[in-house]
Amino acid sequence: MYNKQNPAIGEAMMIRKSFKFELMPNGTQIRKMKQFCGCSRFVFNKALAYQNEQYEADKSFKFSYTKIANFLPQWKLELVWLKDCHSQVLQQSLKDLESAFKNFFAKRADFPKFKRKGTKESFRFPQGCKLEQHNSRIWLPKIGWVRYRNSCNVSGSLKNVTVSQKCGKWYVSIQTELEQEIPAPKGGEIGIDMGVVRFATLSDGTFFEPVNAFKTLKGKLAKLQKRFKNKTKFSKNWQKLKAKIGRLHHKISNIRKNHLHQISSTISKNHAIVYVEDLQVSNMSKSAKGNTEQHGKNVKQKSGLNRAILDQAWSEFRRQLDYKLLWRGGHLIAVPPQNTSRCCPACGHTTKDNRQTQALFECVECGYQNNADLVGAINVLKRGQEILAAQ
Repeated sequence: MYNKQNPAIGEAMMIRKSFKFELMPNGTQIRKMKQFCGCSRFVFNKALAYQNEQYEADKSFKFSYTKIANFLPQWKLELVWLKDCHSQVLQQSLKDLESAFKNFFAKRADFPKFKRKGTKESFRFPQGCKLEQHNSRIWLPKIGWVRYRNSCNVSGSLKNVTVSQKCGKWYVSIQTELEQEIPAPKGGEIGIDMGVVRFATLSDGTFFEPVNAFKTLKGKLAKLQKRFKNKTKFSKNWQKLKAKIGRLHHKISNIRKNHLHQISSTISKNHAIVYVEDLQVSNMSKSAKGNTEQHGKNVKQKSGLNRAILDQAWSEFRRQLDYKLLWRGGHLIAVPPQNTSRCCPACGHTTKDNRQTQALFECVECGYQNNADLVGAINVLKRGQEILAAQ
């Protein structure tokens, strides 16, 4: 959302960037990293269990990182294998738990849950890592130099390094910080109408087609899941098929993210101010199933629409567009989405009769005709300009 406290053009701004690469560790390094993941998960779960016990005894007991961190030396004496893990990794795990509790009390997330083996395995180094880009390797404390697939240049100074495992592969996320002058933005204003048939329609007439990654691969996914259901649980074939399904989900996610990055980069490079609809995706994708007393209507059609809406990832697109525009000196302004596709941009007449079909808009008052998505984008632009003028 635009605010007048955003850095002015020419001013220096500290920005943080994240770079993710695939690691290529040897056997010894893989064992070490798995051990670090296990230790990090164990400390997180032990601290969470301790917090729950203390809260049961005393309802006024609050989680404190400084208090719980004092138990680490004692746990290392009781459990010798914890000494093999780097101390900062264990401390960072406790800090993550503290952040989880803060997010819960701020109503940004659910209550912290115990971590399970094999699910989102990761650990973080807050400092002590070194990067050699020309040799495509990174130094991880107590693990050593690990090679990685160098796909782009890392700019800025290292802030922290996160190692994670997904679908049998290891990845490193390097967060950096750098000071950058806010450049003068290129281009003018544009309004964007989000949709399913057209992913994004701009008010100048251009539009971007959706990639529909899940829809493309859902047939293959359904076949694998059907085979997976018939396998003996925890057998070798069951584990192989589970890994295969995980890789396919990862592929769908990567296709979607790549598509969003390409579109958001194109728009942010060519426009200074972008107006988007403030869509409530969670409300739009609610089930129409109903209950035992009052059954829902058109449940199957609504279910298909919900899948299509969630496959577009509108919220992620808006997030990417926001920070990319900020880096380039631009602004993103969210506008109310009500009646953007029903209001005539020529005479201002608003009624649902203006849109008899999904694709065509025809005003019953003045006869104005155009594509419905383009009309929505034009109205978003006009509404955004009114909001900006009122600030």
